[in-house]
Amino acid sequence: MPLVTFLPHEKFCPEGLTVEVEPGTNILELAHEHHIEMESACGGVKACTTCHCIVRKGFDSLEEADELEEDMLDKAWGLEAQSRLGCQVVVADQDLTIEIPKYSLNHAAEAPH
Repeated sequence: MPLVTFLPHEKFCPEGLTVEVEPGTNILELAHEHHIEMESACGGVKACTTCHCIVRKGFDSLEEADELEEDMLDKAWGLEAQSRLGCQVVVADQDLTIEIPKYSLNHAAEAPH
Protein backbone atom coordinates (compact mmCIF):
# COMPACT_ATOMS: atom_id res chain seq x y z
CA MET A 1 0.00 0.00 0.00
CA PRO A 2 1.23 3.50 -0.77
CA LEU A 3 2.36 5.96 1.89
CA VAL A 4 1.12 9.53 2.08
CA THR A 5 3.35 12.02 3.85
CA PHE A 6 2.02 15.38 4.95
CA LEU A 7 4.94 17.76 5.36
CA PRO A 8 5.00 19.79 8.58
CA HIS A 9 2.64 22.78 8.56
CA GLU A 10 2.78 25.32 11.38
CA LYS A 11 -1.00 25.38 11.94
CA PHE A 12 -2.45 22.10 10.68
CA CYS A 13 0.27 19.49 11.22
CA PRO A 14 3.33 20.81 13.08
CA GLU A 15 5.07 17.42 13.28
CA GLY A 16 4.10 16.20 9.81
CA LEU A 17 2.54 12.77 9.34
CA THR A 18 3.09 9.66 7.25
CA VAL A 19 0.32 7.08 6.88
CA GLU A 20 -0.24 3.96 4.82
CA VAL A 21 -3.40 4.22 2.73
CA GLU A 22 -5.54 2.20 0.36
CA PRO A 23 -5.42 3.30 -3.27
CA GLY A 24 -8.52 5.37 -4.04
CA THR A 25 -8.18 7.41 -0.86
CA ASN A 26 -8.97 11.12 -1.17
CA ILE A 27 -6.29 13.41 0.33
CA LEU A 28 -8.73 15.87 1.90
CA GLU A 29 -10.66 13.09 3.64
CA LEU A 30 -7.41 11.41 4.70
CA ALA A 31 -6.20 14.65 6.27
CA HIS A 32 -9.44 15.06 8.21
CA GLU A 33 -9.38 11.41 9.37
CA HIS A 34 -5.99 12.13 10.95
CA HIS A 35 -7.01 15.45 12.52
CA ILE A 36 -5.15 17.58 9.99
CA GLU A 37 -7.64 20.41 9.68
CA MET A 38 -7.03 21.14 6.02
CA GLU A 39 -9.68 23.65 5.04
CA SER A 40 -12.62 22.70 2.84
CA ALA A 41 -15.09 25.57 2.67
CA CYS A 42 -17.06 24.00 -0.21
CA GLY A 43 -17.17 20.51 1.27
CA GLY A 44 -14.88 19.05 -1.36
CA VAL A 45 -16.84 19.74 -4.55
CA LYS A 46 -14.28 21.86 -6.49
CA ALA A 47 -16.06 25.12 -5.70
CA CYS A 48 -13.24 26.82 -3.78
CA THR A 49 -9.47 26.66 -3.30
CA THR A 50 -9.24 26.20 0.45
CA CYS A 51 -7.92 22.62 0.17
CA HIS A 52 -5.17 23.66 -2.25
CA CYS A 53 -2.09 21.52 -1.74
CA ILE A 54 1.19 20.93 -3.53
CA VAL A 55 2.12 17.36 -4.44
CA ARG A 56 5.87 17.31 -3.81
CA LYS A 57 6.30 13.60 -4.62
CA GLY A 58 4.16 11.29 -6.74
CA PHE A 59 2.45 13.98 -8.83
CA ASP A 60 2.77 11.97 -12.05
CA SER A 61 0.87 9.03 -10.51
CA LEU A 62 -2.31 11.12 -10.19
CA GLU A 63 -5.11 11.45 -12.67
CA GLU A 64 -4.93 14.76 -14.50
CA ALA A 65 -6.89 17.70 -13.16
CA ASP A 66 -10.05 18.48 -15.10
CA GLU A 67 -10.92 21.91 -16.47
CA LEU A 68 -13.00 22.94 -13.43
CA GLU A 69 -10.19 22.07 -11.03
CA GLU A 70 -7.68 23.94 -13.19
CA ASP A 71 -9.98 27.00 -13.23
CA MET A 72 -10.27 26.92 -9.44
CA LEU A 73 -6.52 26.48 -8.98
CA ASP A 74 -5.94 29.65 -10.97
CA LYS A 75 -7.46 31.47 -7.97
CA ALA A 76 -5.32 29.73 -5.32
CA TRP A 77 -2.66 31.48 -3.26
CA GLY A 78 0.87 30.25 -4.01
CA LEU A 79 -0.01 28.25 -7.11
CA GLU A 80 2.77 25.94 -8.37
CA ALA A 81 3.09 23.49 -11.26
CA GLN A 82 2.31 20.59 -8.91
CA SER A 83 -0.66 22.28 -7.21
CA ARG A 84 -3.91 20.37 -6.86
CA LEU A 85 -7.12 20.61 -4.86
CA GLY A 86 -6.85 18.12 -2.00
CA CYS A 87 -10.46 17.09 -2.57
CA GLN A 88 -9.50 15.92 -6.06
CA VAL A 89 -6.23 14.12 -5.25
CA VAL A 90 -6.93 10.40 -5.17
CA VAL A 91 -4.05 8.15 -4.16
CA ALA A 92 -3.09 5.68 -6.89
CA ASP A 93 -0.31 3.12 -6.42
CA GLN A 94 2.63 5.41 -5.61
CA ASP A 95 3.70 7.21 -2.45
CA LEU A 96 2.72 10.87 -2.21
CA THR A 97 4.25 13.78 -0.34
CA ILE A 98 1.79 16.60 0.29
CA GLU A 99 2.55 20.18 1.30
CA ILE A 100 -0.25 22.37 2.59
CA PRO A 101 0.53 25.99 1.65
CA LYS A 102 1.01 28.51 4.42
CA TYR A 103 -2.07 30.49 3.34
CA SER A 104 -5.40 29.76 1.73
CA LEU A 105 -8.12 32.04 0.44
CA ASN A 106 -11.09 31.21 2.66
CA HIS A 107 -13.85 33.75 2.83
CA ALA A 108 -16.05 31.57 5.03
CA ALA A 109 -13.99 29.45 7.44
CA GLU A 110 -15.73 26.36 8.76
CA ALA A 111 -15.60 24.58 12.09
CA PRO A 112 -12.90 21.93 12.65
CA HIS A 113 -13.70 18.31 11.72
